[in-house]
Amino acid sequence: MVSRSLFAVMIGLSMLTAAHADGAITRIITAPDSKRLEQYEQTNAKALAQARASGTAADVRLVENLLKQPGLPFSQDFDMTGNWQCRTIKLGGMAPALVVYGWFKCKVTDDGSGWALEKVTGSQRTKGRFYTESDTRLTYLGTGYVADQKPLKYGAGPKTDEAGYAYRTGKNAFRIEFPAPYYESLLNVMEFKR
Repeated sequence: MVSRSLFAVMIGLSMLTAAHADGAITRIITAPDSKRLEQYEQTNAKALAQARASGTAADVRLVENLLKQPGLPFSQDFDMTGNWQCRTIKLGGMAPALVVYGWFKCKVTDDGSGWALEKVTGSQRTKGRFYTESDTRLTYLGTGYVADQKPLKYGAGPKTDEAGYAYRTGKNAFRIEFPAPYYESLLNVMEFKR
């Protein structure tokens, strides 16, 4: 009788491990977004080269300083929930190849299954969730939409789906890098600060 109980527990644990190893993101992420993230490093390098070639010295310095900040652990004394100031920086693929927008408001909530982001002011918005890739990098999957529209669910199509990597850059700071967004640029970087 003990051996059957032990066998049942072992089967249950192996099923949990398999589900955990599979990861929620692999069942959710679209093929185009998966490809965008696979080409992240190449896209990032190309966008940064174009931005350096045509951006103002001050804007190039701002972007270089932001992107060179090391990714700090998300698990060490960091709670992403709450209100944030956020701005978007667009690099490459357009003229001019570097545009730094002003600050808007974003908020991060936690419904018990992880952090969720919403940009709550400005005309171009995003709404989505973070998925843990490692202690120093999260994957963000969301949907882009215009302020007067209702956001579609992630997976509705390439015109609204957004995917990026999030890095913690300070005690009260992080950024998300969106490689090859559907519109305009080669790379969008969202900067967050309290």
